[in-house]
Amino acid sequence: MEIQGKPSKETLEKWNKDPNNWIWGILYYNKEDKRLLPPKRIPWTGWTVNFANRNSVILFISIMLLVILFLKFIIDIK
Repeated sequence: MEIQGKPSKETLEKWNKDPNNWIWGILYYNKEDKRLLPPKRIPWTGWTVNFANRNSVILFISIMLLVILFLKFIIDIK
């Protein structure tokens, strides 16, 4: 059952287990899923990026840029 547009737990599990939502088995791509960081195929291993969600991709790119800038800053100091 969905409440106020939020998918039910069963729907979320169905999306996660559906092989059609995984590109090459590792990249999650589901236009219906609005979560920024859905769980990986094996949930206890953490979260992944939903590449069908623009905000999720922006978050991923932002984090990667911050890491690169941080590493560049650390390398330039030494």
